[in-house]
Amino acid sequence: MEILHQLGGLVLGSVPTMVFFLLLVAAYGTLVRKPLEKTLAERRARTTGAVERARGAIAAAEAETTAYEEKLRSARSEIMAARERSLQQWQAERDRAVEAARAAAQERVKAARQEIEGMSVTARKQIEEATAQLSDQILRAVLPAGTKFSEARQ
Repeated sequence: MEILHQLGGLVLGSVPTMVFFLLLVAAYGTLVRKPLEKTLAERRARTTGAVERARGAIAAAEAETTAYEEKLRSARSEIMAARERSLQQWQAERDRAVEAARAAAQERVKAARQEIEGMSVTARKQIEEATAQLSDQILRAVLPAGTKFSEARQ
């Protein structure tokens, strides 16, 4: 029993320590833990908010990048279409110029042929006239002097 009595004395002697410990735990909860939890919650909220704002900024940047790429593709397609139109226009102009040159060359060839035909007709007439004159000269040279041309021609 003595042990119980000693234990009771120890417990009674430790009551002020227990009260002091409970006051210390209450003071810790009020002075340290609650402000610390509040600060950590704010830090978490700021971090989470910053992460979400960063995600939002990344999503906005991706959307702008997509829009930029779409505009870039559109501009490239417009440039290619304009280039294709210019090439077609130049091709058409070249074809018209070639066709005009071909037509002019054909007209020159046609004019040259007509000129050659005219010259050939003139040359034939000259040859026929020269033939008649030559035949008269040959007859005069071959026939005896005093023979008439009209008799020799028949």
